[in-house]
Amino acid sequence: MKRIILLSLILVFAAAVNAQTSDKKWAIGTGLGVYGTTGNSGAGFVPELYLSRYLSPRFDLMLKGDLGLFNTKLKSNIDWGGPTLNLRYKLLNEMKAFRPYIYGGPGYLYDNSESGLNFDLGIGAKYYFSPNTALYFDAAYIYGIEVVRAGQNVTDNILKATVGLEFGFGKVKDSDMDGVSDKKDKCPDTPTAVAVDADGCPIDTDGDGVADYIDDCPTVAGLSIHKGCPDTDKDGIADKNDACPDIAGLASLKGCPDSDGDGIADKDDKCPATPKDWKVDASGCPLDQDKDGVVDMEDNCPTVAGPKENKGCPVIEKTAEVQFEKLPIQIEPVYFDTDKSSYIKGEKAKIDQLVDLLKKNKNYKVKVRITGYADSEGTNEYNMNLSQERIDTVVKMILQSGIDTNRISSEKAMGETHPEATNKTLEGRAMNRRVEFEIFISK
Repeated sequence: MKRIILLSLILVFAAAVNAQTSDKKWAIGTGLGVYGTTGNSGAGFVPELYLSRYLSPRFDLMLKGDLGLFNTKLKSNIDWGGPTLNLRYKLLNEMKAFRPYIYGGPGYLYDNSESGLNFDLGIGAKYYFSPNTALYFDAAYIYGIEVVRAGQNVTDNILKATVGLEFGFGKVKDSDMDGVSDKKDKCPDTPTAVAVDADGCPIDTDGDGVADYIDDCPTVAGLSIHKGCPDTDKDGIADKNDACPDIAGLASLKGCPDSDGDGIADKDDKCPATPKDWKVDASGCPLDQDKDGVVDMEDNCPTVAGPKENKGCPVIEKTAEVQFEKLPIQIEPVYFDTDKSSYIKGEKAKIDQLVDLLKKNKNYKVKVRITGYADSEGTNEYNMNLSQERIDTVVKMILQSGIDTNRISSEKAMGETHPEATNKTLEGRAMNRRVEFEIFISK
């Protein structure tokens, strides 16, 4: 009857499919062993079945049953069976494929008409050929029970070797459904469908701390701030977006440097040493709108071609012999800052008035005579040059407004001569820093 019960257990548990781990705390093992007695009273092939419970990473509790079937001796001699309750000590952790162990514990042995308590002690190993199934093999010494045989008290101690399969079962909680149980999952909140490693954490192929699923460069170690991509020149621009990945540069130029700060990357700049704040063309060279060879930043007439000797302005012929008739039209003088060739804010309106007058009088005989002055600060020579520069500033504005050069009859720098007021006061000197206009009609 007992053998029938044990064989029924084999049929019930053999359908399980997972090897025992901390995830699958329950397991069954079923195998076939070769058993023999120390008293040479018989040997046989004995099926065995066990049910085990995971206790800790090192210990399992195992309820084991052996059935004496298919014996080579007389059935009356060694037809036996019985359960044992063993404690199994695992020598390696459950992450290893090969896991040796030792076990031992008490049992109850019956031999036909005799029965009694006994114990066993054994060694064995499991080999996990898949995450779910293990092959086991073990050898054990089973201390028998005392029986009367041929009028003598004897104890049949048993040696056995068994090979079989172990299958685990039990419910496993896996909150993020990544195939790694919550108990072992170091990253329990991994997004759905993300590939994970044995610890349940998203795979990081390049080991840069940025998981592959959010890593724009999953095979090259990089920085989290660049979504896992490297920044070789450390300019804050990931190499994949950096047009100059080996030289630190500017984000506005796709990671390329701009030595002269003109907005053109050095790699495209034909004039990489342009002075700061100079306007440049698409090639990075100083702008020269009128193509006269004088760059705009040094050209007093950047939109009208002129020789370098005249600061880029066209040369106006000064004809002292032409007779003019002065017209009764008054244009107020233009006043200038101290020691500057730039006029005071608001003075441009006077130049606009002059330009408007010349445009309305399209007759080229209506012309303007321009005279420049300075205050008495500085040397005579310096003030003469300064008064000429003030004339140049005004002429530049007139020409840029569309007035032809031949409408300017003459220019004359007077320096500090002919002051309008005293040079002894601030107010007087301000009146002397001026450019005057006279409107004529040529005869």
